[in-house]
This record gives sequence, structure tokens and C-alpha cells, in this order.
Amino acid sequence: MALHKARASVGLDVDAAPDLQAALLNAANLNYDFVVTNLVHPRYRQEFIEGKAKHRSCPFTRADLILSSQDWSSIVVGKLSNYINVDSICPSTRENYEQQLLQELAYASHLGIPAILLPLKGPKQTNLARTIYSKLTGSQSTEARYSVWMQVPMKSPKAISNCYRDTGNGENHEDEEEKAWENETWHWWNYFRQVADFNKKIGIALEISEDLPSHAAISRWLGEPIKAFLVPTYLFLTNKKGYPVLSKPHQQLVKNLFRIKAQGIITGSLRHTSMKHYQEYMEFLFKQSISHDPLKKFGQGYEDYLQYPLQPLMDNLESNTYEIFEKDPVKYREYQNAIRRALQDKSKEEKYDGKTLVVTVVGAGRGPLVRASLNAAAEAEVDIKVYAVEKNPNAVITLQLQEEEIWGDKVTVVSCDMREWNPTELTDILVSELLGSFGDNELSPECLDGAQRFLKPDGISIPCDYTSFLAPIHSPKLYNEVRSCREVDKPPHTPFEMPFVVQLHNKMDLASAQPLFKFEHPNLSTNIDNSRYKILQFQVESDATLHGLAGYFECTLYKDVMLSINPATHSEGMFSWFPILFPIKIPIQVHSGDVIEIHFWRKISRTHVWYEWCVASPSIVAVHNPNGRSYSIGL
Repeated sequence: MALHKARASVGLDVDAAPDLQAALLNAANLNYDFVVTNLVHPRYRQEFIEGKAKHRSCPFTRADLILSSQDWSSIVVGKLSNYINVDSICPSTRENYEQQLLQELAYASHLGIPAILLPLKGPKQTNLARTIYSKLTGSQSTEARYSVWMQVPMKSPKAISNCYRDTGNGENHEDEEEKAWENETWHWWNYFRQVADFNKKIGIALEISEDLPSHAAISRWLGEPIKAFLVPTYLFLTNKKGYPVLSKPHQQLVKNLFRIKAQGIITGSLRHTSMKHYQEYMEFLFKQSISHDPLKKFGQGYEDYLQYPLQPLMDNLESNTYEIFEKDPVKYREYQNAIRRALQDKSKEEKYDGKTLVVTVVGAGRGPLVRASLNAAAEAEVDIKVYAVEKNPNAVITLQLQEEEIWGDKVTVVSCDMREWNPTELTDILVSELLGSFGDNELSPECLDGAQRFLKPDGISIPCDYTSFLAPIHSPKLYNEVRSCREVDKPPHTPFEMPFVVQLHNKMDLASAQPLFKFEHPNLSTNIDNSRYKILQFQVESDATLHGLAGYFECTLYKDVMLSINPATHSEGMFSWFPILFPIKIPIQVHSGDVIEIHFWRKISRTHVWYEWCVASPSIVAVHNPNGRSYSIGL
């Protein structure tokens, strides 16, 4: 049932199929990838506590022999009995349903099915959450191997009925919070997964409603771990050719769900010529959902995949890392534009008339900025001399070969740490690409502060400034990914006190990103201090959960030539940097109108740089990474 990147994964809901083998064959002939079916007949009732059927000796469902183990474990999702209510206020009813639920869960484990589907029918289903959680957290021998898909409607029955009821006469005086609990099914789900401790085996099967909720509510759902979505056949309209289609808003929703790798499930009775047409339409929407954005294409397979940030000052980068960076078509084009404009401006100054300008590339790597400088000089019709300074001895080999075979005396390769180099002449333009996903997190300020001593008094630094940005995000997926990074020999707080580079995907922004720390070059301060402290406040637009902080940067190369990974100003087509994530140890429930207050520090010692952060509102969470105990960047 894995989602193949070339086609949609779509299942067919076959309710109480009398012949499951035939139903599977029929679904396969209709191009469906799997079926969703009842494990137990909907009309079957078992009495475990009391009643005439307590001692019934007949089997409660069909035998596992009707399908091969391969079929059970790959193309069947089992639906649990819809009427089970383990949160009943009647003790005997609750106990009876508990026994039936455990019986069906045990049979699901016996069959080896990959996922079970059960409905979440109301708020505060505490006992249901406890029962499911206990099955997913047993010992290695008893722990369930299936995933749990909670079938959650996008809109509650009460919310739908309220749409047709006149509430403008002042008769409705319910408490707003209680109304939210009853009407917003996201609150049902949020309560359930908190009781189940955010277990990553529990996901959502989202039941798409006829009347869609608000844009904010849909965005929040798209930040949840949606494993599948149910599309009832009554949602389909009929086009001029007699084929089923969805309304424009429903089309967009389905495409967005496919983008977060959810699987579709067609449910309901046939309302058109063939059930195959529904699958074909899902396939059509899936193909439309495929993004042609270079960033999205480059990030395929890396969505929500946590990576440790590079530390190129401490560690030498490998060849494949350089190769990936050099493939970016936007970054080096913009660098070349910035260098060309700087050369043109310098060449117009009277004292530089006809002279050769000096360009120094620090952190030259395998030479992309050297090539950009030479190309820019050719475009500007200016003579330049380039110094390529690189500390990685392996990359220096590549630079020296290019110097010998291509560049000649236009380029001088310097195998040295830029902070230790003593140049024989000062430079007109200092070029670097030392930025990380958070701007300063690869120690560009410290490196360039050390390198600016060989810049002429009127020299130009490219980049000339950069600013980090922060935004609060809701992402249960990323929270669970961070939690699973715990190492045996380290405290449990460690992964929550370190940043991760990640292609953010399955998340919701709680507010727009705000600027944090700005650095300018050359740094003209008499007492240079790159430590920072700032307080940011974000107003939340809808109820959600704060799981972490997304970090971005904007960079001014020269004048109005910019590079940015800030979503509001992102450089189109650029993929050199993924955002950075600063996790929060304890998820914080936030409500519409709340103000999230973040305190953020950039701290420096003689040998290291590190970040510290904490949440001060609406709830207080202790400072993360004090004294750089879990993560620091070596100088």
C-alpha cells in the first residue's frame, strides 16, 4: 500500500463483502490498490459480560484461510465494528465493548494486516485512546504491528446541522470553548492523540465532507499525520461526458492531500457507470498534484527528513556535498549578478580607472564562486585578479587543477583558513557563501569578521548582510521524528535541544515568520560582538499545537540582489538550503488569539557558538540547550 511516486494509491471500501476473494479481484481489475473491509460482519454482536449470546461457541468472523498471508498483509485494511463504544457511561456496556474491541484488535494482529480503520465519533474518547495506546506500546512480543487509522470527519454532524439552523435569534448561548469541542472535529482528534502520547503509529483517515470547513481549518488538517482520506461517492458531480468529477474546492483539497502522501479511499455506492471511473479521476488529480517547482523536485524523498546541520568550519565537506550545492541554478546566477554590479560600480570610480580589481573568494570550495567572478568580470568588461581561499585540502586539489588547466594567472589558489591568511595585497570585493539554513548558523559572522581585515577601507562584501527569521509551527510528524532521534547513551531532552535541517512538508504555520538576528559586513563596530538576544511575539490565528520553530534567512548580496528561503520572499527555483527546525520539548496547546512569546539567544564562548530558546507564553517551557549542553558549533 505504499504510495508509488508515479501513480496514486487508491483503495476501495467494500462494505461487508460476502466473498472477499472476489471483492479483491474486482478491485484489482478496477485498478484499485487495496480494499477496506469489515473484519467482523456489521450485524454480528457478541456478549462477553452477560446475555444469551455470552456462551455462543460459533466463530465470530470468517477464517484467515480465505486469503493468503501476502494478501492480508499488503492489500487489506480492516475496519473495526462501527458500533463499538468503549466510552459508554454504562459500565456493563463499556466492559462488553472493551472485550469486543480487544477481540477484533487481536484478530487484526493475527491476520497481519497493515492498518486498521476505526471511527472517532465524538470528543474526549479517553478510554478508546487508552485501549488503542496500550496495544501499540506493549512488549516487543505483544506490541501491535499494524497502524491505526482514526476515521475523523472534517465536519461534525452537529456543525453540519447548525449550517441549516437559524442561530441569529439569540437562543444559542453555549460556551464558545464547549462549542469548539463539539463542532470542531480537530479537537476530537487532538484530545485523542494527546491521550495516546502522540504515538506515531496512530494517524488520520480524514472523511471529506460535502461542505468544506474554512481555509484555516483545512490548513490545520494538512499539518496532521493524514494517512488516508475517504471520498464518498455522493460528493462526485457528473460532467458533460457523464463522468464523475469533484467541485473545484474538493479538487484542490484532494491534490493537497496527495501532496502530503495520503492515500485515497473511495467509499459509498456506485452512482456512475463504473467504480473504475472514480479511481481514474483520483489518478488524474494525483498527476495534477505533482509539483514542477525545482525546490519541490529537489526535495523529493527528503520531506520531513531530519538532518544534522553542516559544520564546515570544523569538518571538511565531501565531494558529493559540493556537487549538490553546485547544481543550484539560482544561487550562482544571483551571485554572478551581484559581483558584476559591484565590479561595474567599482570600475566607475575615478581612482580605479583601468586598473585590475582584486576579488577574494573565501571558502572557495571547488570553485563555483571563482567561476561566477570570472564570468561577471567578462560581462562587466573589467580586469580582475582572484584569490581563492580554501581550508579543505581535498577541495584545494580541484581548485589547483582548475588554476593550472583553465584559469591561469587570473586566479591564485590559497590553501589556508581564511582567519589565518595574511594577504600580500588588500581586496576590493570579498565574496563568500558561508551561510547556513539560519543564516549565521555556519558561523559566517565569525569567519567574515576575521577575513574583513584584508578588505580595503572602501571594499565591498558579498553578501553585505543577512537576517534570520523564525516562525512557530504545528507539526505532529516532526515532533515524532525528533522524539525518535533519542540516543541510548544521552538524556531524553537531547534531540529537542538541537536544530535540524529539514524540508518542511507536513506542517502548519501558526503565524508568519518574523526577523530575528541581522549581521552586516563589513562589520564596522569598534567592539565586535556577535552574541544576540531577542524576544518575538506571534499572534495565533486558529487553535493548534505548537511543536517547534521554523528558521529561515534572507540575504542581501549587493544592493537589491537577494537570496532568500523565507517563504514570503523565497528565491524562486533555489534549492541550496532547506529550512531549520528548533524543536520544543513539550507540545503547547494554543488557541485563536493567543500570543506566542519566544525568547531566543545566540551565545558565544572562546571555542563554540550555540543557540538557546524558550517559550514564555501562552505556557512557559524551560530554556532549551542551556550552555550549549546538547548542541554547539565549533569555532
